[in-house]
Amino acid sequence: MAKILVIDDSESLRGQVKRDLEAAGHQVAEAFDGMNALEVITATPDVHLIICDVNMPRMDGLTFCVKLKETNGATKYPIFMLTTECSTEMKLKGKENGVVAWITKPYVADKMLVAVDKILAKFGEAAKAA
Repeated sequence: MAKILVIDDSESLRGQVKRDLEAAGHQVAEAFDGMNALEVITATPDVHLIICDVNMPRMDGLTFCVKLKETNGATKYPIFMLTTECSTEMKLKGKENGVVAWITKPYVADKMLVAVDKILAKFGEAAKAA
């Protein structure tokens, strides 16, 4: 299955998303904000998908997307936003910087897992088999 990076400042939410993803057979790395996530990506470049919140301290999720795009290119890491934010402006900024899916919190595990599977299928079966 895929290696997925979960970025959220809420330790309890990260833990729940991690449990849901691991139950589906995925490996999970964690980061507590955008700055920490850039460090994790450097140490773990074989991530297949990033699940990210928008509102976080130090570096928010959209700024993280911009920095990641500047550093690694737009298509290397598909990004899935899992957030309370849902404005069209934010979604457009996210799309411009690698966001391929957007689900609002609170999330339903089954729906999130279906979306994860669709993203992994779209961006390559190699990610699922890794």
